[in-house]
Amino acid sequence: MRKRNGVFSAWAAKGPLNFTQIRFLAVLALAALIAAPALAQAGGQSRLYNPSTETTLQGTVSAVTNPTGRRGWSGIHLSVQSGGQTYDVHVGPSAYVTDSGFAFATGDKIQVTGSKIQLNGADALIAREITKDGKTLTLRDKQGFPKWSGGRWAAQ
Repeated sequence: MRKRNGVFSAWAAKGPLNFTQIRFLAVLALAALIAAPALAQAGGQSRLYNPSTETTLQGTVSAVTNPTGRRGWSGIHLSVQSGGQTYDVHVGPSAYVTDSGFAFATGDKIQVTGSKIQLNGADALIAREITKDGKTLTLRDKQGFPKWSGGRWAAQ
């Protein structure tokens, strides 16, 4: 290997880059640009969020649970009665909800906007926004990316 412009390179030992090497680097750069958004999306729950199934429902909270996630964080799930059905509403991390000044209790009247999905054979809603007592908690952007995933409660 030879040092060229302060950098060691296997290709530098052979002289200037040829057309095949340039084409290989261009394809590699293009593949990285295409893969980056897909890899970023796979990191959060947005992989379950489908904007095309987004719906808004109004209902009454019939139960509040705080399951512990795989990585040890505590989340909030709400059972919401709406239109004769019960929906399991996946809200988000307890700390994010609390830090945003929200709390939920049985009997709360809420409006939920989110992605309607089937999870373990039951209707569920991945919440994007929840409105309670005229105050709105935004949990995700319109593509479903969690607001809490970009650093300590980024873009609240």
